[in-house]
Amino acid sequence: MQLQDTTLWTALITPMHKNGDINTDELASLIHKQDEAGNGVLILGSTGEGLALSPDDKKVVVETAAALDINVPLMVGVGGFNLQKQLEWMDYCREFEIDAFLLVTPLYAKPDEQGQIEWFHDLLNAAERPCMLYNVPSRTGVKMHPGVIEGLAAHPNIYGLKEASGSIDEYQVFRKKAPNLPIFSGDDGLTPFFAAAGCQGLVSVMANVWPKATHRYVKWCLTGRSPELLPLWQECSDALFAASNPIPTKLLLAEKGWIESPQLRLPLTTDEIENVQFLLEADDKIRNWYQSTN
Repeated sequence: MQLQDTTLWTALITPMHKNGDINTDELASLIHKQDEAGNGVLILGSTGEGLALSPDDKKVVVETAAALDINVPLMVGVGGFNLQKQLEWMDYCREFEIDAFLLVTPLYAKPDEQGQIEWFHDLLNAAERPCMLYNVPSRTGVKMHPGVIEGLAAHPNIYGLKEASGSIDEYQVFRKKAPNLPIFSGDDGLTPFFAAAGCQGLVSVMANVWPKATHRYVKWCLTGRSPELLPLWQECSDALFAASNPIPTKLLLAEKGWIESPQLRLPLTTDEIENVQFLLEADDKIRNWYQSTN
């Protein structure tokens, strides 16, 4: 599958043993589920707790994922605030069969437009792979300036934008600045609205637990069947974001038996959710919807 044919990327969780070590067998199993559903795989994004993992842990994730025989593309997250570290990380990843990188707005420093342009420009120059830029102000502390997309849209290594500001208005601004750049929704529940505004697809958390159903959801959104999807998908999306991502997702995956443990890296903890019944109810609703549409 080519990048341009991929309308759904799953921002994959990183499964761990109870002692915190990466569970490579479960990681492979989860990736194969996404491959079976036809979903591109993003590892080491925010859902994958990429910034909470040690460099060695991140290497284990990349080595495990890249060694699998899958037909869908593989994207690796690049994020932080130290440019040299990000360049070194991409240099390491280029040793493997990686199809693309996800480049997030630099964290903590809250750079202005010119600082963001220079940051992304250096990363794009070094990537040697297609790159999706990532606007997620709730995590980075600063919005991506629309001028960044306008200034970098012609770069040969830019592949698209993941827009996760939670605002249709913000999406429209980016669309006007770079009308030919593929823009992906970064919010599961907003995808019907982004699709109506011309998005390319979705980078999804929900697809972790509902890979095939979410694939159908995105297909329906992109073919104008959005009214049939609301409010069910918004309700179930809200369930997976009832606490900081990926806490609810890991809890539900453990309940489904897809991972042995919902183990997280601090500062995230499953103690934030005392009762998982609402997650099980969401699982039932999505399963029933998927079965009813076959």
